[in-house]
Amino acid sequence: MKKTSIPVLSEKLAAPLQAIASPQRIAILLAIGKGEACVCHLEAALGWRQAYISQHLMALRKADILQDRREGRYVYYRLKNASYLDLILDSASLSGLSAETVSAIINTKVYPSCECPHCVPVLISVTALKPKTS
Repeated sequence: MKKTSIPVLSEKLAAPLQAIASPQRIAILLAIGKGEACVCHLEAALGWRQAYISQHLMALRKADILQDRREGRYVYYRLKNASYLDLILDSASLSGLSAETVSAIINTKVYPSCECPHCVPVLISVTALKPKTS
């Protein structure tokens, strides 16, 4: 069995770290959290423009960190592996931040300014649920 050299191994280890190294991408991963989020949700959570967010989402997808799914006109993004959040929490500790502080901002919210079906569920009127009588 051939032993992998340190430089080759370090290249492989660095790839996911490089992909999430920017503060903007870490913010996106925190905003997505353990659930999923659409671009309009990320706009509401982060206050950034759609085009800016989409560029970072594309890079995270290419790095195989995010997966997406389409539901009507919305595309929802989620982490392929929740270990990225653990890595961010470990980074918080190394940076002198408490893991609790970072955990408290990981996505669990619904944003009223987001128009996706997850944040603004479609309301069905009670009259629509009543059976029609002929």
